[in-house]
Amino acid sequence: MKKNSKILTSITLFLIIISSSIMSIGQKTNFEKLALQECGGEVELHLLRIEHHLELFAEENTSVFSVLYACPPRYSYQAPVFVEIFNDTTADVLNYKIEDDIDCTPNKFVNFTINNMHKNEQKLVHFTVWVLVEHNDFSNIPSSKNFPNIQTLPNETKIWLEKTDVTQKDNILIKLRSKVLRLENDDMITYAKKVAPFIKNHRYLSFVLQLNLGMFFSQDAITTLLINGENVGRSHLACALFRNQNIPARVIIVNNDQGFWTQMHYMVEYYVPDYGWVLLDTTKGETPYNTSRQIINRICYPSDENNTKTDYIFRFMKGEERWIWTSNENVSPLYIDCNQASKTQMFNEGKLKTCKQVSLACFNSTEEVFDRYQMYQGINLTGENLLFFESAKGFQKNAINSFIDEGIMNYYYYLQRSLEEYNKIVS
Repeated sequence: MKKNSKILTSITLFLIIISSSIMSIGQKTNFEKLALQECGGEVELHLLRIEHHLELFAEENTSVFSVLYACPPRYSYQAPVFVEIFNDTTADVLNYKIEDDIDCTPNKFVNFTINNMHKNEQKLVHFTVWVLVEHNDFSNIPSSKNFPNIQTLPNETKIWLEKTDVTQKDNILIKLRSKVLRLENDDMITYAKKVAPFIKNHRYLSFVLQLNLGMFFSQDAITTLLINGENVGRSHLACALFRNQNIPARVIIVNNDQGFWTQMHYMVEYYVPDYGWVLLDTTKGETPYNTSRQIINRICYPSDENNTKTDYIFRFMKGEERWIWTSNENVSPLYIDCNQASKTQMFNEGKLKTCKQVSLACFNSTEEVFDRYQMYQGINLTGENLLFFESAKGFQKNAINSFIDEGIMNYYYYLQRSLEEYNKIVS
């Protein structure tokens, strides 16, 4: 009887998803009435949005140039939905495309082509990115795990064992500190839970002093070990402490739920063998850290780590951010403080609960639609192809609005309508 019930639930769920293609626009479906435990368990989905104010300053007259800005990738528990430029943008954006970072998968860029700027001119690119995120609190992480053997680690993780100029994993001070934190304990889960609060709390008064003086020193691992630092330095210190113990660890650049305008936030992921990557928050000093409180903008490779800066919050920032790249050396992002000029913030626009199968269907559909959107955005479409493209984008926007106002079924329905329009475009 129980087996038959599960089969019936699966069939019902399948029919609900299929019927979405013919249901009326205003119809709502209450997924909470489904037997969630019998169709993969309950899943909490969040629709998050990051808004960017990118102020550009030209030190000299320029010709047409490009700006690459990190765009949220499709990654495990998140999927980008849509990118939109606001009408108050003052930069003359000739074109923009979403591109894959081929050398650093799965990262993406938004590639803006900007018309010429005059000397001492300041221009704004104001845009937003919507992202679907699945809540995961890592409650199923193993309670204990032996420290990794390098030989048995997956090859794709080993790059995040490298020493860099700012992680300095082989420095004698890093070695001593990692040994103290480990204390002959062979459990890497326990070690991770010691590293997380240590990078925040050690010499915290020194951090407070730097903050009040408005001046931070180098954000490498050694300096942060000696005098603490911002989330940039703490991320490098955490990576050094993990890598020294043969645990792959990497910096990730995110927008999180701080609730105020800021710049990018730096977090860390470390690799647990036979489980996967686990989040560590550098400001709170917590791990595991749940996935629905931030959007990942970039997974940093070791090559990203060596362009860190002395200062991260205040006006000394020089546009060296690893989430922005300009093709003209005379143009750089303008920073004044976190209230003026370049700034960014994340917003949680809505959440709902559904079952695992529906969540998977929505993620797959979101990814497929965004792939088509990425394929055609920035291409010079004409005639019917342009009409189909605009119609497809309209349905993507409807999907976003329906998630907030009407629920997951209408979100899925509009994505399918969007895909239908994209499929009409003839290459």
